[in-house]
Order: sequence, then structure tokens, then C-alpha cells
Amino acid sequence: MKALSLAFIKVYQKEEQVQCFAPGRVNLIGEHIDYNGGYVLPYAIPLGVSCAASRRNDRMIQLYSCQYPADGIVTYHLDDLTLKGSWADYPVSVIKVLLSLGYAVDEGVQLMFDSSLPVGAGLSSSAAIEVAVLSALKELFSLSITNKQAALICQWAENRFMGVNSGIMDPFVSVLGQKNSAVLLHTDTLDYRYIPLGDVAVVIVNSGVKHSLAASAYNQRRQECMQAAKDLGVSSLCSLTPEAFEQKKHLITNPVSLKRAYHAVYENDRTIRAAKALEQQDWLSFGQLMTASHISLRDAFEVSCEELDFLAEQALHWPGVYGARMTGGGFGGCTVNLMAPSAAESFSAALGQWYEQRFGFRPAVYICAAGHTGINFVP
Repeated sequence: MKALSLAFIKVYQKEEQVQCFAPGRVNLIGEHIDYNGGYVLPYAIPLGVSCAASRRNDRMIQLYSCQYPADGIVTYHLDDLTLKGSWADYPVSVIKVLLSLGYAVDEGVQLMFDSSLPVGAGLSSSAAIEVAVLSALKELFSLSITNKQAALICQWAENRFMGVNSGIMDPFVSVLGQKNSAVLLHTDTLDYRYIPLGDVAVVIVNSGVKHSLAASAYNQRRQECMQAAKDLGVSSLCSLTPEAFEQKKHLITNPVSLKRAYHAVYENDRTIRAAKALEQQDWLSFGQLMTASHISLRDAFEVSCEELDFLAEQALHWPGVYGARMTGGGFGGCTVNLMAPSAAESFSAALGQWYEQRFGFRPAVYICAAGHTGINFVP
């Protein structure tokens, strides 16, 4: 993080007072469940967003991104936080939520961000920048905010100001994720526990197809799920077991809503079973559940695409791969692959070659495994 400190001095002509890091995440299983009241199983990855910050003695908010240097210093005023349609809207939305809740952010700040997360890849870059800025503001202004409250504040920033009805999973795991452990989170109660990954590699493959949750029918999928829950007379789809759903599914008259509900109910059940498999280090069972999840996301929830389907299908042909699926909101982004650590390097090279032959370019691959030297987890 020394490079960020040097950049802060160069841009703002002063040293930062605090520096914080928030990881991105990959969801191993439990996709589109965090707004349906069920279980998700995300994992905080070594990539993320760093934020350096310092207070000002006026009410000006200054933001700078190392990824968008051409934008220069983006400036707001605490008395006028009108969003400008840029990357800076994400941290500013967090400030807007803090002010609406009565937190004493009563002076201006200078903020600088640096990210190792690919934008639009479904690895939660937006949540990471929100959590990073909230962590910095919490230290700068001595705000009394618990970890769960921090996750909720970041979710509200997306829901209220960014126009995305996202669930709690992304900010929650960015705040509370632990190295080499997945988080089994019940998104309705926010009860959670850690499950060590053990001797397995998580390999993330970026399709290079960028998605935008707001523009990719994410909100539409959520509305379809809400309608299905209303038809079934339940508060959330994941309150139903598969058996209970089969008895009541005739109440859903819209065939599209029925497909969405089918995915949510059975995906929640898959996640519960996957968590048990992970605890037992039953990689084959876990992988089978991952593969079933991808098929459901492709056919019932209809959020996959040609590139993601290709990556998921080809991965299963490689020795040592237990399971593969798309991850994130969909319509692009990444696949997540679970495999024996010894298979990670050869798999990455082979899949990259196959993808290039099909789509004309090599995908970015991120290997997350204990002891792997390609990526080091930043605490």
C-alpha cells in the first residue's frame, strides 16, 4: 500500500491519515438468493479496493481514482452531494447514507482509491469501494458502527442512491470475510459462520464480458421473485423447502415467475447441502452442486450468456476440476471453479487457450489457493 501513499502525496500534497482495504468476493454457490431470504456461500478474495483518506478543515469532498486518472480530482460539497453519473457516485452514496442516519461527518475529506478488482466482472467492485470508504470515514470521524451496520449502510447506498436493488451479501462478505474461509450467511437473519476451504483451489475466470446490474435486468429478476413469493403467500421464496414449494407452485400463474421461483428455492437447498459438503471436504459433491447451480442460472433464471456457458462447460473436462459455475449477477462477468490445487496452473493455461480459440482473446484468470504465489491476500 506504499504506492497509494505516494500517489496520495502527489495528488493532494499531504500525507493520508488513514488507509483501509476492502476485499471483493466470489460467491461459491447461492446466486440471486441474497434478496430471496436464503443462504449464500461467498468467499472474500485477495483482490479488492484500497482507500487512503485525510480530513479537510472545510466541507469539500475530493475523490481521486488511480484507475481513472483522466477524471482528475472529482469534487463535491457536503451541502450538495448530487450524484454525477461516475464511479465517484459509489463512495458519495455512502456519505449520503451516513448523513441521512445522523452520523457526524461534519467536515470535508480527501479520498483516493486504488483497485485490483476488474470492473464489471461480478466480483463486487462496487461493494468493495463502498466498504473501503466507509472504513476510512469510520476511522477519520470516530463513528460508532458495527460490522453488520456497516454492511447494511453500504447496501442502502446501492439501493437508495445507485438504483440497484442489491442484497446484503456483497458488502457483508467485504466487511466480515476471512482469509481461506467461506462465509455461510443467512441473508434474512444475518446469522453467519465461517467454513474453512481446506486443501482446494478457487479459480476465477473473467469472461471479459462486462455487465451492469442496473442495466442487465437484475431489478427485473428481483421483481419477478417478489411476485412469485406474493403468489405463494410467503415473505420470501427461500422460506420454502423444495417439498413445500412443489405443493404450492401451482399458485404461481406467470410462467416466468415460476421459473425464477424454482431457481431460488432449489438454489437455497443446494447451498445448504454445499455447506455440509464443504465442512466434510467432500469436493465431488460440492462440485456437482456448483454445476447444477449453473444449469439453473442458465435455464431457470436466465442470467448466463454464451461465454459463461462455454467456460463452465469446458472446465468440467479438465482433470482435477470438481465443479464450475457462473458467479455474480450474470449477463457476463466471471465463472468460479473448484479444483485440486495441483490442477490450477495447467487448468488456467488450457482454458485460456480454449477461450482464445473460440472468442479471440485470453480471459484473465485468478488463482486463490493457500500458498499460491500469484495472489497474496491483503489483510
